[in-house]
Amino acid sequence: MQVAGSAGLVTGGASGLGRAVVEMLVEGGARAAILDLPESSGAAIAEELGDAAIFVPVDVRDTEQVAAAVATAADAFGRIDVVVGCAGVSPHRQIFANDGKLFPIELFRRTVDINLNVLFDVACRVAEQMVNNTPREDGERGLIVNVASIAGYEGQIGQTAYAASKGGVIALTLPLARDLAEYGIRVMGIAPGMVNTPMLASAAQEYRDSLADLQLFPSRFGRPSEVAALVRSFMEIALLNGEVVRLDAGVRLPPR
Repeated sequence: MQVAGSAGLVTGGASGLGRAVVEMLVEGGARAAILDLPESSGAAIAEELGDAAIFVPVDVRDTEQVAAAVATAADAFGRIDVVVGCAGVSPHRQIFANDGKLFPIELFRRTVDINLNVLFDVACRVAEQMVNNTPREDGERGLIVNVASIAGYEGQIGQTAYAASKGGVIALTLPLARDLAEYGIRVMGIAPGMVNTPMLASAAQEYRDSLADLQLFPSRFGRPSEVAALVRSFMEIALLNGEVVRLDAGVRLPPR
C-alpha cells in the first residue's frame, strides 16, 4: 500500500502521535480524517492542512458516534485504506493511594474502555468499510494500526490500569489479524516507549528525568514523527502483519 493516493482515519488525531500520523499521511499525498473530541484542535489542524484533511468531531466512547464518524470519513474519501488508533488515556495511581483510599474501579473501567474497548470498536467499524474496497496489490484492502505501549509488557508501579489496557491491545493484534486475513486486511501494533507528546509533558519533571536516563540508545525521548514513520513503513511493507513493534530505544522499564 502506497501512502500517496490512500485514505486514512486517525483517532486522537488532533494531538501527539495522532497529529504526527495525520501530517505524515497528508504530506505523503494521502487524505486523512481527524477523529477527536469537538473541543480539540482538530478543526484548526484540518484547516491548516487543506483539502486533504477533514475533522470529524466524535466522542469515541459512544459507539453510535463512532459508527457515524467512520461512515462520514468513508463517504468523504470513497474508501478507508488505513486506520490508526491513537486515542488513549494514561492515569497514574497505585492500589493504595497516599490518602489511604483504594484504587477506584471506575477509573480502571474508564481506562480499559478508552484504551482497549474503543480501539476494538473503531477497528471493527473501519474493517466493515474496508471489506468493500477494491483490492490493491496482493489483494490488500486495508491496514489497521493500533497504538499500544511498552507498559503493556512491563508496566511500572501506578500503571495497573494503563498496563492492563495496553496489554490487551498487544494481545488483540494477532487474533484480529487472523480474523481479517481472508478479507485482505492487515493488523499491526506499535508499542512506543517514551515519546515526547503532551501526555509525557504533563508528567512531573523529576519523573521525566528518571525516564530519560533509561534509554539504551539513543539517549533521548522518541519523536511523534518517528511513530508516524513506522506507520508509513507498515503501509508500504505488505508482509508486516499480526505483529507489535516496540519503538523504544531498547529501554526496559523497571518497577519504578
